[in-house]
Amino acid sequence: MSGAVSSDRLREAGTAAILAELAPLSLLSAEVRSRLTERARLEDVPPGQSLFDAGQPAHTLCAVIEGTLDVEVPSRGPAPAIIVTLGPGDFFGFECLLPSPSWRASRARAITNARILSLDGDDVNAALLLAEPPARADLAKEGTVSRRLFDALNDDQAAMSAGSAGAPNRRTAIQHSVNKLGNALTSPRLYLALIGFAIFFGLWQLSVDTLRLPRFKELPTLVAVVREWFSTNPDYGLSIFVGEYYSHILISLERVGLAFFLATMLGVPLGLSLGWSKKFREYIFPLFEILRPVPILAWVPLAIVMLPSDESAVIFLTFIAAFFATTLNTMLGVQSIDTSYIRAAYCLGASHKQVFRHVVVPGALPFIFTGLQIAVGIAWFSLVAAEMVSGQFGLGYVINTAYTKIQYPVIVIGMVTLGFVGYTTSALVRYVGRRLMAWRERELALSGVH
Repeated sequence: MSGAVSSDRLREAGTAAILAELAPLSLLSAEVRSRLTERARLEDVPPGQSLFDAGQPAHTLCAVIEGTLDVEVPSRGPAPAIIVTLGPGDFFGFECLLPSPSWRASRARAITNARILSLDGDDVNAALLLAEPPARADLAKEGTVSRRLFDALNDDQAAMSAGSAGAPNRRTAIQHSVNKLGNALTSPRLYLALIGFAIFFGLWQLSVDTLRLPRFKELPTLVAVVREWFSTNPDYGLSIFVGEYYSHILISLERVGLAFFLATMLGVPLGLSLGWSKKFREYIFPLFEILRPVPILAWVPLAIVMLPSDESAVIFLTFIAAFFATTLNTMLGVQSIDTSYIRAAYCLGASHKQVFRHVVVPGALPFIFTGLQIAVGIAWFSLVAAEMVSGQFGLGYVINTAYTKIQYPVIVIGMVTLGFVGYTTSALVRYVGRRLMAWRERELALSGVH
């Protein structure tokens, strides 16, 4: 790792001075380093002795003070294991910086007589949360050894010769996309999904057209729906070649987008406050729980009375259900955080605001994005109910109008369109969540969860 110091200098230094010399811990304040020093320990390791093995619980971050070690990351495929030789000033044991519980994905063994400095992982996590961004970046991404180890853990195809000082052989974006496409085409999931669709459409056609079962006799056949949907001159005036079709989609998207934005902006802060403050939760949560089970349709009369226009009423009805889902999941996310992180941050001198910003908010993110995925789905079916009652445009309005005019193929077209658009918005939320929580993907990969 960059910033390593000579073994002679480290031999003469005390633990506090060692922490001050080792990058990126040298970027921490003297007060934070002194707190780390209180629980740090030095250990002499003879040649050939193992410090830890893959699969063991990860509790400590280590730095080499004297001597050399080998850190080996076992391969998860046919590729050889990645072995990195460490010297004075290099860190290893990064698995302990992942959210608890974390497990070793590597093994470490002394090559020569070595002196190792061990730091409690929870203490280092809390210290880095309070540090300026350069310190966190140096530890997680910039150091030569840590960069190689993290690349090896995060890239199934990474290849590195033993002890090589070069960077891993990364795939290009095009290669990555081609590999993903190839994996998708060879995966049984795609074909199982196609079989599921084939069974559904087959049963639809069989029940409605071939057998003409009494309960399905009024439903449109699959052929009739497809013909109407893709017709340049549709019988009921709605198909992919009609501009009005896309106008309804865009109007519904605008309403859901605005309602989802409001639910996120209001629900996430409220949920964080409910989870973080016991007194605030005692005031607000009982009222929240009484209102949460109220169905959307029960809010319709009040929405029409309170709000000056049909558009405002539709957006309010779409917002209200998404708001409750977002708030509740955010609150549960805060309550799920391991209290040892909060205690460690306080012990390292963090203020109430710093703990909330650097520990509580990141720790709640998985639950927050789970709530947002649920919320965007709830927003869509709330929108349909609202548009059926008081809307004049949108997919819900299309479905309701088609029912009153006995245009059954249009009902199915509206339903399928809702499914496609709703799936796309949910996938977008999932994508944003994965990008903002790359550390979560790394944690699951290291723990063997797929």
